[in-house]
Amino acid sequence: MEKIIDTLSLELGINKTKIKNTIKLIDDGNTIPFIARYRKEITGNLDDEILRKLNDRLSYLRNLETRKQEVTRLIDEQGKLTEQIKNEILNSNTLTEIEDIYRPYKQKKRTRATIAKEKGLEELSKIIMLQNISKGSKEDIACKYINKEKGVNTIDEAINGALDIIAEDISDNALYRKQIRKITFNNAKLVSTATNNDENSVYEMYYNFSQEIKKIPSYRILAINRGEKEEILKVKLDLDESKIIDYLESKIIKKDSIFKEDIIIAIKDAYKRLIKPSIEREIRSEKFEEASEEAINVFGVNVKNLLLQPPIKNMTVMGFDPAYRTGCKIAIINDTGKLLDYTTIYPTEPQNDIQGATKVMEELIKKYDIDMIALGNGTASRESEKFICDVIKKVDKKIFYAIVSEAGASVYSASELATKEYPDINVSIRGAISIARRLQDPLAELVKIDPKSIGVGQYQHDVNQKKLDETLTYVVEDAVNSVGVDINTATPSLLSYVSGINKTVASNIVKYREEHGKFKNRDEILNVPKLGKTAFVQCAGFLKVPESENILDNTMVHPESYKQTTKLIESIGYNIKDINKDNISKIINKLDNLNLDNVSKTLNIGILTMQDIIKELKKPGRDPRDEMPKPILKSDVLKIDDIKEGMILSGTVRNVVDFGAFVDIGIKNDGLVHISELSDKFVRNPMEEVSVGDIVKVKVIGIDKNKGKVSLSMRNI
Repeated sequence: MEKIIDTLSLELGINKTKIKNTIKLIDDGNTIPFIARYRKEITGNLDDEILRKLNDRLSYLRNLETRKQEVTRLIDEQGKLTEQIKNEILNSNTLTEIEDIYRPYKQKKRTRATIAKEKGLEELSKIIMLQNISKGSKEDIACKYINKEKGVNTIDEAINGALDIIAEDISDNALYRKQIRKITFNNAKLVSTATNNDENSVYEMYYNFSQEIKKIPSYRILAINRGEKEEILKVKLDLDESKIIDYLESKIIKKDSIFKEDIIIAIKDAYKRLIKPSIEREIRSEKFEEASEEAINVFGVNVKNLLLQPPIKNMTVMGFDPAYRTGCKIAIINDTGKLLDYTTIYPTEPQNDIQGATKVMEELIKKYDIDMIALGNGTASRESEKFICDVIKKVDKKIFYAIVSEAGASVYSASELATKEYPDINVSIRGAISIARRLQDPLAELVKIDPKSIGVGQYQHDVNQKKLDETLTYVVEDAVNSVGVDINTATPSLLSYVSGINKTVASNIVKYREEHGKFKNRDEILNVPKLGKTAFVQCAGFLKVPESENILDNTMVHPESYKQTTKLIESIGYNIKDINKDNISKIINKLDNLNLDNVSKTLNIGILTMQDIIKELKKPGRDPRDEMPKPILKSDVLKIDDIKEGMILSGTVRNVVDFGAFVDIGIKNDGLVHISELSDKFVRNPMEEVSVGDIVKVKVIGIDKNKGKVSLSMRNI
């Protein structure tokens, strides 16, 4: 364990004591969001991102130690474990190194070498490799191993069989494989060609492509892999193999012998038949895993930023799901997210019932006092946007609209969850409800959808799906727990991401709420079936109860700190019930002037926890998302024909990928800010400059009306 702590400390640059304390918290069953928020003193204020990395590496290193013990045991059982092998295993830093050491001792399927051994040719292979016969005839030595009963009929068969054994021994040598892997990685090029040069496809740039494997960007690896999978591309690693053959000869051929040329044949066979295909698979697999990891991280950051978009509060919203033939679906949602009304109108082709649709829209706006229209960005969005703008101009009320990504809305609409929520509502209307709610409270709505369908990814369907699912679960957990959840309005989908709560307990919370009415305080949470004291400790701080008489129940202050918080308030001359609009400015003033060191010692509470408590007391019931930039609200339509090169526009970042960022500037398709146009300085990673949801100023630098594409720049603005 000490070695693991040392490794983690070195890799993450974190004090060993903090590492040790954090591992104990994890092993005791505490969740990462809980540790990040409520155990800051123990971890030294490690954030959720670092804690996730630590947790992942801890799992890997523990698996590595387990495999080391297993391989040591397996080799020992064969009676072949030496001190040297034992030390090599102990000093290995990766699972690949362990498997290389174990390779010669692994039980193999029947190979050319095992067949040769069965024929009694192992002794001849050893004689050849001794390389101490410089005179005489090969035939005189090899003829002794002819054995027709075992299937060795000629001298050539005897020598070739012995060379098969030598080739496999060379292939199984861990040192050789390590060096060949290094030479290949440093010198090989990934080459892709088309299976059919005349076929038009999205992979055309890879029809005659070559780049050093060590330099190729992640998104190209994923694109090329996909093209290969779809049988549009043929892919291989191209390498000057003479470097590797020279290396092997320098290590294996000790001196001249009558078998020297045969050994060279075995070396070339070992490389081309056994080592090369294996190393090529390994390197491509490693590059894929790296690319996967990067794409997953990009996707995770995008999803988190999308989930943390600020909600539109205290507004009645009309969800507008655009379409052509089947009509545009409309759903009216009140300020608490309750469905008030729904209908379908036909302002688009082929019906083009502008007059009838306008009448319905005007009536709904008046009847429900609509403040905001959430327009989905799917099929017929452009025509619907123009229609909405014309309607807005006719009503005598200030109404805005916002374009909302409807990615995944159809997936949600047909899901079991949507059927439970709206059993009597048509599937198509559920999409409009989802669009409205996404504007109203992105986090609460988007947690209902498989994160892969949210529409902010990059090759998310090509990457390691298990790892992607794990990462996205962590991302959603961190987002939900950073905001907190109103236990009296939250859906089971939202509750299931709260620290310490699984799907069963989430359903039990909602069921309890339906049977007993709203929760009156945090203590009542303990009455929920299957939510024990351990789970309560993990979840209580993240579950807000706005209806409670104790204002702390509507903050992220953990119940374990209530006594100290009460004493803190009393120390500045107030009590908990005094925290209200009338007194808040005075309380904030006094809290700002506290000597934290003294108060921390007096109340026996850590300074980091104290700072969090003070932040909560200053804004009880606050939503951290309120501090994020609000979505751009519009009242008129913008078309690609309205845009000219050189125009400066405001836009919302919709997606960030390896090669740049896609920005919604109000037209049908998002414009691309290429990585080279993100800043006046060199940008290594687009995420250093922008995040999903950012409101940015961009300049139009290119327009392709035929393809509907706009190139944008953020330089020199």
